Amino acid sequence: MNDPVPSDIVLLSGNSHPEMTSLIANRLGLKLAACSVYNKSNRETVVEIGESIREKNVYILQTGTKDVNNNIMELLIMAYACRTSCAKNIVGVIPYLPYCKQSKMRKRGSIVSKLLAKMIVQAGFTHVITMDLHQKEIQGFFDCPVDNLRASPFLLQYIQDSIPDYRNAVIVARNPGSAKKATSYAERLRLGIAVIHGEQKEAESDMVDGRYSPPPPNSTNPHCFTMDIGMPVVPSNLPKEKPPINVVGDVGGRIAIMVDDLIDDVESFVAAAEILKERGAYKIYVMATHGLLSSDAPRLIEDSPIDEVVVTNTIPHELQKMQCHKIKTVDISILIAEAIRRIHNKESMSYLFKNVTLDD
Repeated sequence: MNDPVPSDIVLLSGNSHPEMTSLIANRLGLKLAACSVYNKSNRETVVEIGESIREKNVYILQTGTKDVNNNIMELLIMAYACRTSCAKNIVGVIPYLPYCKQSKMRKRGSIVSKLLAKMIVQAGFTHVITMDLHQKEIQGFFDCPVDNLRASPFLLQYIQDSIPDYRNAVIVARNPGSAKKATSYAERLRLGIAVIHGEQKEAESDMVDGRYSPPPPNSTNPHCFTMDIGMPVVPSNLPKEKPPINVVGDVGGRIAIMVDDLIDDVESFVAAAEILKERGAYKIYVMATHGLLSSDAPRLIEDSPIDEVVVTNTIPHELQKMQCHKIKTVDISILIAEAIRRIHNKESMSYLFKNVTLDD
């Protein structure tokens, strides 16, 4: 940057992804502020900021990794330290928002992403920058502005630049739920789509856990009562049956490109790749924004029909790349750096969402 470095901007980094934070700082022409974040012998997190941040705009760079709970505590404590040190604004730069998959109610569980959003705001954040939330509606959980950036332009550019003969490709939705995302990619690349149907989760077990009504006739609970209505008035749902896996669309003699927002456990991707190979696809790519690649994902990818897995560097995965040569990385630090620059200069963010749809 040729412009003088503003004196009222401070970049702080957690321990989750130092390579990414260095790239962002270099692109902005800034140095990371002195900040020590470490664990004591009893595993408590300690944050010590080494310079004054009074009345300054602080950007805290932290993402979600396998050590997710420690990442969250570092993020919250850093924000609270800035708040109690009289920072003017505190912006959280969280490329991968942890717990974003837990955004729906499951039985007697909880919507954990709602809880995390409340904690982030209470800690002192006044703005959040993230990327490709698992569900776009998560933005509504926050009581502060949220800019949900998209990585699709980078992945689309990778397809055009790095996949030979991509015009002979077909965009594949791994399940019907990701068909909208696949359609969005296909429309901009002028390609066809295919949908894999039948890869559904197992039906819920029919265990007696207290959800059934009326209570059993021999119940000793004096507060139980039943209605004398004869037949039950609430019809029971038919149980789900897992249909045979099938591909809707032609992939024979084509390049198959599966698109998704997150790759963590890869068993479903490998199963989809095997059926695509059976149907005649001669090359198979998997593209996603976030590459968690947990447990033995690198080995499974290495042994699978998948030719290449392309993810961005929102999450560190250098160890996985050493274990599997099929994993490729796309750098999106320039997008995050530009978002920080625009927010700090009070410029419009709409340029970063040009030609980006809600289905991305």
